[in-house]
Amino acid sequence: MGKNNKKKPTSAFLPLVDASLAAQPIIDTHTHLVSTFSTYRSKYKNGTLYTIHDFVREMYRDRNVRAIIDVWCEAPVLMAWRELADSALTAEDREQKWGGVDYWHDAKSYNDAVEASILEAMAHPRCQEAFIRQLKHAVRLGKPLTIHTREAEADTERILMEHVPADHKIHIHCFTDSPEFAQRLLQHFCNLYIGITGVITYSTNLNTSNIVSQMAASDGGPRILLETDAPFMVPSNLYNSIPEIKGSRLPLCHTAMIPWVAEYTAGKAGHSWNGADIMRRANENAKAVYGVQ
Repeated sequence: MGKNNKKKPTSAFLPLVDASLAAQPIIDTHTHLVSTFSTYRSKYKNGTLYTIHDFVREMYRDRNVRAIIDVWCEAPVLMAWRELADSALTAEDREQKWGGVDYWHDAKSYNDAVEASILEAMAHPRCQEAFIRQLKHAVRLGKPLTIHTREAEADTERILMEHVPADHKIHIHCFTDSPEFAQRLLQHFCNLYIGITGVITYSTNLNTSNIVSQMAASDGGPRILLETDAPFMVPSNLYNSIPEIKGSRLPLCHTAMIPWVAEYTAGKAGHSWNGADIMRRANENAKAVYGVQ
Protein backbone atom coordinates (compact mmCIF):
# COMPACT_ATOMS: atom_id res chain seq x y z
CA MET A 1 0.00 0.00 0.00
CA GLY A 2 1.24 3.46 -0.88
CA LYS A 3 4.22 2.16 -2.82
CA ASN A 4 4.96 3.93 -6.09
CA ASN A 5 4.65 1.21 -8.73
CA LYS A 6 5.37 3.43 -11.72
CA LYS A 7 7.97 1.72 -13.83
CA LYS A 8 10.93 3.57 -15.28
CA PRO A 9 11.32 3.43 -19.07
CA THR A 10 14.66 2.26 -20.33
CA SER A 11 17.23 4.84 -21.38
CA ALA A 12 16.38 4.04 -25.02
CA PHE A 13 13.26 6.18 -24.62
CA LEU A 14 15.06 9.23 -23.28
CA PRO A 15 15.71 10.73 -26.75
CA LEU A 16 11.90 10.44 -27.30
CA VAL A 17 10.17 9.09 -30.36
CA ASP A 18 7.42 11.60 -31.12
CA ALA A 19 8.50 15.12 -32.08
CA SER A 20 5.52 16.61 -33.90
CA LEU A 21 7.17 20.03 -33.95
CA ALA A 22 10.54 18.77 -35.16
CA ALA A 23 10.64 21.37 -37.95
CA GLN A 24 10.97 24.15 -35.37
CA PRO A 25 14.43 24.74 -33.88
CA ILE A 26 14.58 24.12 -30.14
CA ILE A 27 16.10 26.77 -27.89
CA ASP A 28 16.12 25.85 -24.20
CA THR A 29 16.60 29.08 -22.27
CA HIS A 30 17.16 27.49 -18.85
CA THR A 31 18.72 24.09 -18.20
CA HIS A 32 21.20 22.59 -15.76
CA LEU A 33 23.37 20.41 -17.95
CA VAL A 34 25.72 19.00 -15.30
CA SER A 35 22.78 18.06 -13.06
CA THR A 36 20.91 16.53 -15.99
CA PHE A 37 23.86 14.41 -17.01
CA SER A 38 24.49 13.40 -13.39
CA THR A 39 20.85 12.34 -13.06
CA TYR A 40 21.16 10.28 -16.22
CA ARG A 41 24.25 8.51 -14.89
CA SER A 42 22.63 7.84 -11.48
CA LYS A 43 19.31 6.60 -12.86
CA TYR A 44 20.76 4.52 -15.68
CA LYS A 45 23.77 2.69 -14.28
CA ASN A 46 24.23 0.83 -17.57
CA GLY A 47 23.81 3.91 -19.73
CA THR A 48 26.19 4.13 -22.67
CA LEU A 49 26.73 7.91 -22.60
CA TYR A 50 29.82 8.58 -20.52
CA THR A 51 30.47 12.31 -20.92
CA ILE A 52 28.36 15.45 -21.15
CA HIS A 53 29.40 15.84 -24.77
CA ASP A 54 28.24 12.27 -25.51
CA PHE A 55 24.94 13.03 -23.80
CA VAL A 56 24.27 16.18 -25.83
CA ARG A 57 25.36 14.69 -29.16
CA GLU A 58 23.32 11.49 -28.84
CA MET A 59 20.26 12.70 -26.96
CA TYR A 60 19.70 15.63 -29.31
CA ARG A 61 20.71 13.98 -32.57
CA ASP A 62 18.05 14.72 -35.22
CA ARG A 63 15.97 16.66 -32.66
CA ASN A 64 16.70 20.08 -34.16
CA VAL A 65 18.16 21.45 -30.92
CA ARG A 66 19.71 24.79 -31.84
CA ALA A 67 20.89 26.18 -28.49
CA ILE A 68 20.85 25.61 -24.76
CA ILE A 69 21.34 28.19 -22.04
CA ASP A 70 23.19 26.41 -19.24
CA VAL A 71 22.42 28.02 -15.88
CA TRP A 72 24.85 27.70 -12.98
CA CYS A 73 23.55 28.37 -9.50
CA GLU A 74 25.35 25.79 -7.42
CA ALA A 75 27.19 26.99 -4.33
CA PRO A 76 30.09 26.76 -4.35
CA VAL A 77 30.40 27.21 -8.09
CA LEU A 78 31.41 23.96 -9.76
CA MET A 79 34.61 24.47 -11.70
CA ALA A 80 33.28 22.26 -14.50
CA TRP A 81 31.79 25.43 -15.99
CA ARG A 82 35.19 26.49 -17.31
CA GLU A 83 35.86 23.17 -19.06
CA LEU A 84 32.43 23.15 -20.71
CA ALA A 85 32.58 26.81 -21.74
CA ASP A 86 36.06 26.39 -23.22
CA SER A 87 34.88 23.37 -25.20
CA ALA A 88 32.31 25.52 -27.03
CA LEU A 89 34.51 28.45 -28.01
CA THR A 90 34.86 27.65 -31.72
CA ALA A 91 32.40 26.55 -34.38
CA GLU A 92 34.53 23.46 -34.96
CA ASP A 93 34.37 22.50 -31.28
CA ARG A 94 30.62 23.02 -31.16
CA GLU A 95 30.19 20.78 -34.19
CA GLN A 96 32.55 18.01 -33.08
CA LYS A 97 31.95 18.00 -29.32
CA TRP A 98 28.38 19.28 -29.05
CA GLY A 99 26.89 17.82 -32.23
CA GLY A 100 26.21 21.28 -33.60
CA VAL A 101 24.26 22.47 -30.55
CA ASP A 102 25.12 26.04 -29.60
CA TYR A 103 26.19 25.97 -25.95
CA TRP A 104 25.72 29.30 -24.12
CA HIS A 105 27.32 30.25 -20.85
CA ASP A 106 28.36 33.69 -19.61
CA ALA A 107 31.98 32.61 -19.27
CA LYS A 108 33.55 35.61 -20.90
CA SER A 109 32.51 37.89 -18.03
CA TYR A 110 33.26 35.35 -15.30
CA ASN A 111 36.51 35.77 -13.44
CA ASP A 112 37.91 35.31 -9.95
CA ALA A 113 36.58 38.65 -8.76
CA VAL A 114 33.04 37.94 -9.98
CA GLU A 115 33.14 34.47 -8.46
CA ALA A 116 34.38 35.80 -5.13
CA SER A 117 31.59 38.36 -5.12
CA ILE A 118 28.94 35.73 -5.84
CA LEU A 119 30.22 33.42 -3.13
CA GLU A 120 30.37 36.29 -0.66
CA ALA A 121 26.80 37.23 -1.48
CA MET A 122 25.65 33.63 -1.05
CA ALA A 123 27.13 33.60 2.44
CA HIS A 124 25.48 36.86 3.45
CA PRO A 125 22.86 36.47 6.23
CA ARG A 126 20.36 38.67 4.42
CA CYS A 127 19.16 37.21 1.14
CA GLN A 128 17.67 40.46 -0.11
CA GLU A 129 21.03 42.18 0.12
CA ALA A 130 22.61 39.31 -1.80
CA PHE A 131 19.89 39.59 -4.43
CA ILE A 132 20.44 43.33 -4.79
CA ARG A 133 24.19 42.92 -5.14
CA GLN A 134 23.75 40.34 -7.89
CA LEU A 135 21.26 42.58 -9.69
CA LYS A 136 23.75 45.42 -9.64
CA HIS A 137 26.46 43.18 -11.08
CA ALA A 138 24.19 42.12 -13.95
CA VAL A 139 23.25 45.72 -14.72
CA ARG A 140 26.90 46.80 -14.57
CA LEU A 141 27.98 44.00 -16.89
CA GLY A 142 25.00 44.48 -19.22
CA LYS A 143 23.97 40.85 -18.71
CA PRO A 144 20.39 39.53 -18.91
CA LEU A 145 18.85 38.77 -15.55
CA THR A 146 17.44 35.33 -14.82
CA ILE A 147 15.12 35.63 -11.82
CA HIS A 148 13.59 32.68 -9.99
CA THR A 149 11.05 34.01 -7.54
CA ARG A 150 8.23 32.22 -5.78
CA GLU A 151 5.74 33.53 -3.25
CA ALA A 152 7.75 36.73 -2.81
CA GLU A 153 5.88 39.05 -5.14
CA ALA A 154 6.03 42.25 -3.11
CA ASP A 155 9.73 42.00 -2.31
CA THR A 156 10.70 40.93 -5.83
CA GLU A 157 8.71 43.70 -7.48
CA ARG A 158 9.99 46.38 -5.13
CA ILE A 159 13.64 45.38 -5.46
CA LEU A 160 13.57 44.97 -9.25
CA MET A 161 11.88 48.32 -9.79
CA GLU A 162 14.29 50.06 -7.44
CA HIS A 163 17.55 48.60 -8.76
CA VAL A 164 17.01 47.55 -12.38
CA PRO A 165 16.47 49.92 -15.34
CA ALA A 166 13.08 49.56 -17.01
CA ASP A 167 14.68 48.55 -20.32
CA HIS A 168 17.02 45.87 -18.90
CA LYS A 169 16.61 42.34 -20.28
CA ILE A 170 14.91 40.12 -17.70
CA HIS A 171 13.90 36.46 -17.80
CA ILE A 172 11.47 35.46 -15.04
CA HIS A 173 12.32 31.77 -14.86
CA CYS A 174 9.66 29.08 -14.33
CA PHE A 175 6.89 31.53 -13.53
CA THR A 176 4.20 30.20 -11.15
CA ASP A 177 3.10 33.31 -9.25
CA SER A 178 -0.06 35.35 -9.81
CA PRO A 179 -0.98 36.69 -13.26
CA GLU A 180 -1.45 40.11 -11.68
CA PHE A 181 2.17 40.13 -10.54
CA ALA A 182 3.31 39.13 -14.02
CA GLN A 183 1.26 41.86 -15.64
CA ARG A 184 2.77 44.52 -13.41
CA LEU A 185 6.27 43.38 -14.29
CA LEU A 186 5.49 43.17 -18.01
CA GLN A 187 4.06 46.69 -17.98
CA HIS A 188 7.04 48.20 -16.15
CA PHE A 189 9.89 46.32 -17.87
CA CYS A 190 9.63 46.47 -21.65
CA ASN A 191 12.25 43.73 -22.14
CA LEU A 192 10.94 41.30 -19.54
CA TYR A 193 9.86 37.79 -20.58
CA ILE A 194 8.03 35.02 -18.73
CA GLY A 195 9.74 31.60 -18.64
CA ILE A 196 7.51 28.61 -19.33
CA THR A 197 8.61 25.13 -18.21
CA GLY A 198 6.87 21.77 -18.04
CA VAL A 199 5.23 22.93 -14.81
CA ILE A 200 2.56 24.58 -16.96
CA THR A 201 1.25 21.07 -17.69
CA TYR A 202 0.71 20.20 -14.01
CA SER A 203 -2.82 20.25 -12.62
CA THR A 204 -1.60 21.91 -9.43
CA ASN A 205 -0.52 25.01 -11.35
CA LEU A 206 -3.09 27.35 -12.91
CA ASN A 207 -1.24 30.65 -12.67
CA THR A 208 1.15 29.97 -15.56
CA SER A 209 -1.68 28.98 -17.91
CA ASN A 210 -3.64 32.08 -16.95
CA ILE A 211 -0.83 34.53 -17.67
CA VAL A 212 -0.13 32.79 -21.01
CA SER A 213 -3.79 33.24 -21.97
CA GLN A 214 -3.70 36.90 -20.97
CA MET A 215 -0.50 37.62 -22.88
CA ALA A 216 -1.76 35.83 -26.00
CA ALA A 217 -4.85 38.03 -26.01
CA SER A 218 -2.78 41.23 -25.80
CA ASP A 219 -1.73 43.28 -28.81
CA GLY A 220 1.91 42.22 -28.61
CA GLY A 221 1.25 38.53 -28.08
CA PRO A 222 3.01 36.31 -25.53
CA ARG A 223 6.33 37.58 -24.16
CA ILE A 224 7.52 34.10 -23.27
CA LEU A 225 10.67 32.00 -23.24
CA LEU A 226 10.54 28.20 -23.41
CA GLU A 227 12.72 26.34 -20.94
CA THR A 228 13.01 22.95 -19.27
CA ASP A 229 14.79 23.58 -15.96
CA ALA A 230 16.19 20.11 -16.66
CA PRO A 231 16.59 17.67 -15.07
CA PHE A 232 13.36 18.71 -13.35
CA MET A 233 9.70 18.90 -14.47
CA VAL A 234 9.03 16.45 -17.29
CA PRO A 235 5.99 17.81 -19.21
CA SER A 236 3.02 15.65 -18.20
CA ASN A 237 1.44 15.79 -21.68
CA LEU A 238 4.43 13.91 -23.06
CA TYR A 239 3.23 10.55 -21.76
CA ASN A 240 -0.03 10.52 -23.70
CA SER A 241 1.76 11.15 -26.99
CA ILE A 242 4.23 8.27 -26.62
CA PRO A 243 2.24 5.04 -26.11
CA GLU A 244 5.34 3.02 -25.33
CA ILE A 245 5.95 4.91 -22.08
CA LYS A 246 2.36 5.65 -21.06
CA GLY A 247 1.90 4.60 -17.45
CA SER A 248 5.62 5.05 -16.80
CA ARG A 249 7.62 7.92 -15.44
CA LEU A 250 10.80 9.27 -16.99
CA PRO A 251 13.35 10.04 -14.27
CA LEU A 252 14.65 13.22 -15.87
CA CYS A 253 13.70 16.07 -18.16
CA HIS A 254 15.92 17.38 -20.97
CA THR A 255 16.02 19.93 -23.77
CA ALA A 256 14.36 17.78 -26.44
CA MET A 257 11.13 17.91 -24.41
CA ILE A 258 10.61 21.60 -25.27
CA PRO A 259 8.08 20.81 -28.07
CA TRP A 260 5.67 19.31 -25.54
CA VAL A 261 5.89 22.46 -23.43
CA ALA A 262 5.17 24.50 -26.56
CA GLU A 263 2.16 22.41 -27.56
CA TYR A 264 0.58 22.69 -24.13
CA THR A 265 1.32 26.40 -23.98
CA ALA A 266 -0.37 26.88 -27.37
CA GLY A 267 -3.49 25.18 -26.04
CA LYS A 268 -3.64 27.67 -23.19
CA ALA A 269 -2.85 30.62 -25.46
CA GLY A 270 -5.78 29.94 -27.78
CA HIS A 271 -6.48 32.79 -30.20
CA SER A 272 -5.28 30.69 -33.17
CA TRP A 273 -1.84 30.03 -31.64
CA ASN A 274 -0.40 26.59 -32.34
CA GLY A 275 2.73 24.85 -31.07
CA ALA A 276 4.86 25.95 -34.01
CA ASP A 277 3.77 29.56 -33.51
CA ILE A 278 4.70 29.38 -29.85
CA MET A 279 8.15 27.96 -30.64
CA ARG A 280 8.82 30.61 -33.28
CA ARG A 281 7.78 33.42 -30.94
CA ALA A 282 9.81 32.00 -28.05
CA ASN A 283 12.86 31.64 -30.29
CA GLU A 284 12.54 35.25 -31.42
CA ASN A 285 12.36 36.28 -27.77
CA ALA A 286 15.41 34.15 -26.91
CA LYS A 287 17.34 36.00 -29.60
CA ALA A 288 16.24 39.33 -28.11
CA VAL A 289 17.22 38.40 -24.56
CA TYR A 290 20.27 36.19 -25.00
CA GLY A 291 21.46 36.92 -28.53
CA VAL A 292 20.87 33.31 -29.60
CA GLN A 293 20.95 33.16 -33.39
